[in-house]
Formats: sequence, C-alpha cells, structure tokens
Amino acid sequence: MDLQYLLIFVAAMLAGGLNGIAGGGSFILFPALMFVGIPPIPANATNSIALLPGTLASAGAYRHEFAQDKRALVKVCILGAIGGLIGAILLLRTPPEVFLRILPYLLLTATLAFAFSKKLTGWVEQKQSQFANLKLWRSVFVTILQLIVAIYGGFFGGGMGILFLASFALMGMTNINRMNAYKVMLTSCINAVTVIPFVIAGAILWQEGLIAAIGASIGGYISAYYAQKIAPIFVRRFVIGVGTAMTIYFFIKSWLS
Repeated sequence: MDLQYLLIFVAAMLAGGLNGIAGGGSFILFPALMFVGIPPIPANATNSIALLPGTLASAGAYRHEFAQDKRALVKVCILGAIGGLIGAILLLRTPPEVFLRILPYLLLTATLAFAFSKKLTGWVEQKQSQFANLKLWRSVFVTILQLIVAIYGGFFGGGMGILFLASFALMGMTNINRMNAYKVMLTSCINAVTVIPFVIAGAILWQEGLIAAIGASIGGYISAYYAQKIAPIFVRRFVIGVGTAMTIYFFIKSWLS
C-alpha cells in the first residue's frame, strides 16, 4: 500500500510540474490512479480535486490580468461553473463500463487538442476577421462553445485548457497572458464546482487525493523555477508521447474487455 501512495505522490508531482510548464498533467495522474486499482470514475474525480490547488495558485499569480474586464471574467466563470456541474453529474450517472468504453476517445481528443494547440489557436485567430462583422452570432457561438468545453471539463477535463484558449481567441483576445489567466480561472472554477457532486456521491478518495494534492503542489512550485531552463518543445513532446501511449493503452484495453 505504501508503494501505491508513493506512486501517486510521484505521478502527482510530475503532473503538477507539467501543468506549471506546458499543461497535460492529467495524462500522468489519472492513469496512475487507475494503475493502483482505483475505479475510473473515482480516479477521475480524485484527479480533478488533486490538481485544484495548483490551478488556484496559478490563478492567484494572474490576478492583475483579471482587473481589465471583470464582466467578461464573471461571464466565463458562471459558464464554467454551470458546465462543470453538468459534466460532473453526467460523469456520476455514467456506468463505469460505459466510461471505460469512451475513455480512449476522451484521451484521443485531449491528446490531439494538445498536439495541435498552436495550429488550432492560429486557425481561430485567422478566422477572427470573418467573425468581426457578425458580433452577435460570434458571441452566441463562443458562449455555446465555452459551455460545451466546460461540460467536457466537468466530465473528464483532459485538454480543456487548450480548447478554452481557442474559444478566447474567437472572443477576440490576443494577449496570451490574459488568455492564460482566463484559462486558469475557468479550470479552477470547473474543478472547484465539481467538488459538490463528487462529495455528495462519495466519489473522491480523500487520502489518495490529499497525497496527490501535496505532490502536485510541490511539482508546480519546482516547475516555476525550472520552467525557464527547460525547452518547452521537449516538455510538449513528452506530454504528447504520454498522451498517445495512454490513448493506445486504453483503446487496447477497451477492445479486449
């Protein structure tokens, strides 16, 4: 049992470090929780809660960015909370065997979103001019898109930050620091609101979650020091490699079961 806790701690520390540099921490922690024998839905719930302290800390670091447009911030946070709550309830109502069946596709979506994040954001930025004369339709489309991503975030969460960045580009944002600030705040809102249904349902394994939260916080703190020393391309390749491996693994597991 002690070895399992050590594995969770190390995986969470690595996940927190990845989130602090490039994102993709769920690719590490979620499979690790399942590897030690935790069922998929409790593993997903525990993963969301364990990574929350790191996202909250990042949100605090971006607090100066939130003062520029508080109305937009409130809007996206409300959307995030509503979508995250819906996603969490959907997760709890999904039978474990069904979740295992769709898990490879969720991982595939997250891996592709991460791998093509720059191209996705660039494509959206190119299309901004086409939306400029359709402000009402753009506003409705972006609102629906952000709600869908928030539901996805409450249900699974992997790769949702990348999808949110694309939606912010559609909103007309160009400042990457501001976009990252909104992304971190949205993911924090989603992970925080999912606590409610997860706690009511008893889906969170608190001992494992606390160990993971400590590990993720340490990893995030360490990554803040080394972030400037490691070439981001190597981190991205590592995350994509892990995501691809996990996707293939769960596809094979799904086909054999």
